[in-house]
Amino acid sequence: MFRNSYDNDSITYSPTGRLFQVEYALEAIKQGSASVGLVSKTHAVVVALKASGENIYICADLVVIRSAEELGSYQKKIIRIDDHLGIALAGLAPDARVLSNFMRQQAMSSRMIYNRPIPISRVVSAIGDKAQRNTQTYGRRPYGVGLLVAGFDETGPHLFEFQPSGTVLEYFGAAIGARSQSARTYLERNFDQFPEASLEDLVLHGLRALRDTLAQDKELLAQNTSIGIVGLDTKFTLYDNDDVRGWLEKLGNVGSTRGRRPPEEREPEATEDAPVTDAPPPEETDTVEPIETDA
Repeated sequence: MFRNSYDNDSITYSPTGRLFQVEYALEAIKQGSASVGLVSKTHAVVVALKASGENIYICADLVVIRSAEELGSYQKKIIRIDDHLGIALAGLAPDARVLSNFMRQQAMSSRMIYNRPIPISRVVSAIGDKAQRNTQTYGRRPYGVGLLVAGFDETGPHLFEFQPSGTVLEYFGAAIGARSQSARTYLERNFDQFPEASLEDLVLHGLRALRDTLAQDKELLAQNTSIGIVGLDTKFTLYDNDDVRGWLEKLGNVGSTRGRRPPEEREPEATEDAPVTDAPPPEETDTVEPIETDA
């Protein structure tokens, strides 16, 4: 049987045990612009690259291509859920709106019934269950969006990653979206600095990771970058447009650094005045002469 015989719905497993509808939803996340999240002992931060591209209009045999900058159509990538909770998305924005509205309902219910903010683990478990039900019911499809859920509750700051399969995992740092592997590489290299990092350093770490996901000819701009911050004595605050300029000025280099290390991480070059190190000489090895044999 061909592969498409098993991808007509989300409840049919292939002979190898795969759900192709879920894999297609994961591919939709990889096509979206990147989002990065980090957490320290006091704060959780999400940074996102707003989606941009070209809108094509066809009219009377004339093809008009207008960029997102001209149309002001940068897509909103960070959504506030409650005073202590927000999300960054990658993938299908309509699916993210459905899940964000559900999360807001859960947050309001917690305040009305229990008179307290909803715990972060509870709300992410709720959306995980909601997404997982779509893989068990005929006629539904998985949500084609990935979320980074950042929040602060009585147990401290938290960062969770949500996947269309219903899987929810907690991380010190995470990245989703296009070219997010470059961001994950940066996070893995520096995650041991996150717990003790100040808020400013944490945001700059997030921007450096986001910078690594850029295409070679792109830069981080105030128009295409969003920052969300929540933490101890700090309600969820979203920084957009002009509010981001100060952070980008602190970052310095806003161009893509994929394939090379940024200036702040490079080792200093050796100079003539550099002190001579007491490095031990290389060990001598015995060389074995080849033995000639009579053919």
